[in-house]
Amino acid sequence: MNKAVTDGIDLMPPAFADGLSVWSSENGLSTEPTYDGASNAALVSADADFGDCLEIFKTDSVQPLRWTGTTPMTPGCYLRISARVKLVGGNRPYVRIASYAMDSSGAAVAVDTTGDEVFLETYGEVYEVSAVVGQGARGGVDLIWSQPAVAAHFGLDLTGDNNCSVRIESIQIEDATADFLRTLMDWVDVRDYGAIGDGVTDDTEAFFAADAAAQGRDVVVPEGTYYIGSELTLDARVRFTGKIAHDSPGRIALTHNYNYDTYLDAFQDEQVALERAIGALYAFTDHDSLDLCGRQIRLTRPVDVHAAVGDRDTYGNRRAIRNGHLEAANSSDWDESTATSSASYDASEPLELSNVANVAQIEQGSLITGTGVGREVYVREVDIPNAKLVLSQPLYAAPASQTYSFTRFRYMLDYSGFTSINRQCLMQIEFLGNRRASAVMLAQSGTAWHIQDCWFVRPKDRGITSIGEGCNGISIESNEFLAPDSDQDVGDRTSIALNTNKNDMKIRNNRIVQFLHFAVVAGGGHIFSCNHWWQGDNAGEGAARSAGVVLTNRNVKTVFTGNYCDNAFIELTDEHSSNIDSDTAYGNLTITGNIFTCSSVPKSFTYIRVAPIGQDQYLDGIAIIGNAFKTIGNDVISRFDGVDLDRGTLDGTRSRSITVSGNVFESVQIRTANPVPVPYTKFGTSTNWSISTAGRLPFGLRALGVDGVAPTQGISSNWDGRLPRVAVQQGSAFDAVALTWPEAVGGSVIVHTRCDLVG
Repeated sequence: MNKAVTDGIDLMPPAFADGLSVWSSENGLSTEPTYDGASNAALVSADADFGDCLEIFKTDSVQPLRWTGTTPMTPGCYLRISARVKLVGGNRPYVRIASYAMDSSGAAVAVDTTGDEVFLETYGEVYEVSAVVGQGARGGVDLIWSQPAVAAHFGLDLTGDNNCSVRIESIQIEDATADFLRTLMDWVDVRDYGAIGDGVTDDTEAFFAADAAAQGRDVVVPEGTYYIGSELTLDARVRFTGKIAHDSPGRIALTHNYNYDTYLDAFQDEQVALERAIGALYAFTDHDSLDLCGRQIRLTRPVDVHAAVGDRDTYGNRRAIRNGHLEAANSSDWDESTATSSASYDASEPLELSNVANVAQIEQGSLITGTGVGREVYVREVDIPNAKLVLSQPLYAAPASQTYSFTRFRYMLDYSGFTSINRQCLMQIEFLGNRRASAVMLAQSGTAWHIQDCWFVRPKDRGITSIGEGCNGISIESNEFLAPDSDQDVGDRTSIALNTNKNDMKIRNNRIVQFLHFAVVAGGGHIFSCNHWWQGDNAGEGAARSAGVVLTNRNVKTVFTGNYCDNAFIELTDEHSSNIDSDTAYGNLTITGNIFTCSSVPKSFTYIRVAPIGQDQYLDGIAIIGNAFKTIGNDVISRFDGVDLDRGTLDGTRSRSITVSGNVFESVQIRTANPVPVPYTKFGTSTNWSISTAGRLPFGLRALGVDGVAPTQGISSNWDGRLPRVAVQQGSAFDAVALTWPEAVGGSVIVHTRCDLVG
C-alpha cells in the first residue's frame, strides 16, 4: 500500500534481465561505471530459485551494486529495500543493503547509508537481506535520515571474503509507510518527518512537514525535547507528550488549539508557557484572545509583554487575555529597584528632567519622589545619551536642581516596553500579588483598554499603573481591589489601586478595599459610577483618613454618580501642573447621587476637599447634588466639604457656578448648600439687620450674592412694603449679609444667599 504522497511514483527498479547499464558498480551516479559488460558480472537465466538474475564475482573488499535511478525520500514515508541472494561458489561473504544519500542539489549527505550485514554461510541457501529507510526514529527503522536527505541511489554491498560468486534476485524498493503509520489513525508523528527530540538538533522543518501532512489530523509530539530554531506556525491541532526546548528562539504559533493549556503542554513550564502564548497572541490574526483555561499560573518573575512579543513596539488590534489566575511565587525577581540621582527641572519643559546623574541606573517605569513632585509621577522614557528622563506628569513645585528618588515596582503583566498599544482587554483574571508583586503596568501610550471582571488581590505596591498615556479612554469595570497593607492604619499605607494620566476614563462597578488611595487621576473627562471604596482602619476614634480619589488637575470635567465612598474623601488639587500661577479655575466637577459614610473619624473630617496649589485660586463649576452624607455611631463631623490650605489658598471673591443642593445628612452639623436659605428673626426693630450664614456656604466661601429676601412672618406693622438694601461679604469671614431697611422694622425672613457670581 503506497502512502498518498508516493502515489504515482514508481519506486521499483527494473529487473536485471532488462539490462545492466542502469546498475552502477560504485555509488549510482551517472558518471560512474556500471556492470554492463563488466568481467565480473553476468546475467543468469532460469535459476531454480530466482529465474532470471544477476551473478557477481566478488573482487573488492566492498563490492557495491547501486541502481542509477533516483529514489525520492519524501518526509513521512518509509521505504523497504530488499533482495534475495545465495552463494553459489568460492569463499563465504557478507551482504547488506546500502545506499548513496543526496540533498536537493545532488550532493552526498552524511547519514547512515548501510544496513545490517547477513552472512552467507551455506551454499545454495536463499538469504533475504533488507533495510527500512525513513526520517522517523522508530523501532524497525534501520536507516534514520535527517531532513536534508531527499533522494538516494539504493542497492547492496558484498563485504567480507573475495573470490566468491553470489547470485542476486532483482532488488525491491517498496513503500513501507503503512507498517509504521496506520492510515486510519487521526494523527501524524513529527518523528516520521525527521524530528530527533534531543534538545539540540533543529527540528523546525520536521514540524513543518508533519503539519503539512496532517490534512485534518492531529500532529503528535512524542517524548523528547525538540529544539525549534526559527519561527514556527502549526495549523493542525497539536498533542504534546514531549516538549519544546525553552531556548528555542523563534515564535511558536499553535493556531488550531491556541490556548494556555496547549502552551503548557508544549513547554511544561507555567511561566514560559504564558510568555510564549502571549508572544503568539500579537503575531497572528487567527485568534483575538488568549484563554488561560481557568488555570492557576505561578509566576516567578514579571512577564515583560513587549519582550515576549519581541518584534514590534506598537500594536493596534484588539487582543484579550482572559479566564485565569496569575500568582506571584516567592522569588527575588519581584524585588523593587531603587536609585537616587541629581537632576535639573525647568517648568518650560514640564515633562523632562535633564542633567540626570548616572541616568543609566534609572529604570523606565520608576516612581519619582522629591520636593515638588506630585503623587504617581513615573519615568516614561530614559534617554541615556542625553542624560534625560521623560516624565508622565509635570512637577508642580520642583526646584531648579535637587536629588530625586526612583523606585521601580515589579508587575505580573508589564506592557511598559510598548511605545503604543491599543484596545487591549484583560478579563476574568485574578492577579494574586501575595504582597510580592504589583499587577499591571500599561504601555507608554494607547487607547481604549478594557480591564473588567478581574480581582487584584494583595498587589505589593500598585494594582494598575500608567506611566504615560496608555490609559487614554480606559474602561476599568466590575473589578475588586484588595490592598496588601489593609492591616495597617491609613497613615502607614503606601499602596494605590490605580493611577491614570490621560482623559476619558470610565471607572464603573468596582470594589476597592483599604488602600492608601483608590485612584490618583490626571486628565479630565472621567466617569466614576457605582464604585465602592473603603479606607477605614482600626486606629480608633479620631483616626485620620486619606483621599479615596485624587483628581490632580484643576479643570477635571469629571462626574461621580452612584458611588459609595466609605471612610475616605474626594480630593481636587493641581499637583500635576508646573504652572501653579495659572488662572484656570478648579472645577468642572459633578458629584451626584452618591453615598458618603464615615466612622471613628475626627470632627474635622470632610468628604469633599479642594486642595489648591498657589495663592488666591478659585472655583468655577462644581455641582454637589442629591448625595447622602452619613456619620455612623456616636460620631459627628462638622461638615462634608473642606479646603486644604497646606499648599495654597482660595480667593472667595471669584467663585462661579457652585451648586450644592438636595443632599441629605446624618450627624453632620453644618448642612452646606448653595444657594443656602438662611432664616433670620429680628426681635425688636432696627433698620440694619446682620445675617450670618453660620458657615453653611460650601468650602468656607464668601457670601457674594442674594437671590431673594422672603418674609416668613409679618414684618412690623409700620412696614410700607419696600424691600431692604442688601450688602454682601459681611462679617469677619465675609460670609454674612446685611439688610438695610427704609425704616426700623422687626420680623422674620429667609435670605437666599449664594457664594458664587452670577453670569
